[in-house]
Amino acid sequence: MDWRRVDFDWNHLRAFLVTADEGSFSAASQALGIAQPTVGRQIAALEEKLGVALFERAGRGLALTPTGLELVEHVRTMSDAAFRVARVAAGQALSLDGPICLTASEIVATYLLPPLVAELRARHSGIEVEIVASNAPQDLRRREADIAIRSFRPTEPDLVARKVRDSEAYLYAAPTYLRKLGTPLTRDALSRATFIGFDHTDTFRKGLSVLGLSLPPESFPLVSQSQHVQWALVREGAGIGIMIAEVGDAEPGVCRVLADLPAIPVPMWIVTHREVRTSRRVRVVAEFLAERLSPG
Repeated sequence: MDWRRVDFDWNHLRAFLVTADEGSFSAASQALGIAQPTVGRQIAALEEKLGVALFERAGRGLALTPTGLELVEHVRTMSDAAFRVARVAAGQALSLDGPICLTASEIVATYLLPPLVAELRARHSGIEVEIVASNAPQDLRRREADIAIRSFRPTEPDLVARKVRDSEAYLYAAPTYLRKLGTPLTRDALSRATFIGFDHTDTFRKGLSVLGLSLPPESFPLVSQSQHVQWALVREGAGIGIMIAEVGDAEPGVCRVLADLPAIPVPMWIVTHREVRTSRRVRVVAEFLAERLSPG
């Protein structure tokens, strides 16, 4: 094999792949964490090296040329291989010192993780912790995080999951808002209430029906994918929202809605990639989180 003919700069290939996925230089620069002109220069250098055009303008964004379409999947294969190399290398790490990335929902990352991270750093000051607060699952296979705290069990065979507990969630509202619905509050009165939803689907509404609440679609005029925004609306008296008991019961400005409503179970899983879990640092942090998040 003539290795002299295979001298691509991986940074250029990565910029090409991310730009293809994101659809513009500006979006690719945000995803890569580099300046937009740098992305443009890397793409131009790759096009010059290959002697082909990879993108063409499409409105305000970019579209792959026929040649770009033919090449992008080959580059994606290279990217997957690079991530596998990174995972295996990370899995061989023996030192506790170094970076680790944790991902969890906004609420878990805001209310449950900070004291645990402070305790972890007190024990192991050499561990550098990054927290990705996102309600969308991060891809552990592509090293978007090392450890995930999730409310569902993953189905991917290369992910290792450990259930640590079942939290309980309840409906909460500001007392001033509940008084508007009538005293004493009844289940029938809740059909006139405003509920704060996650999206425009009926998933949340169907979930509440399990609690014995029959609510029309009109009961969900407020929607936000952000748990922080939902909780702020609840505290301001805009409507009724859902929250785990650890957070909801600790908030003095709200109260549970109807004491006889059953709890909504919220499972908690610690998830890692099988290859990364062999890292001493990942293993120690995962076991620490599992221990501290377990009941009792």
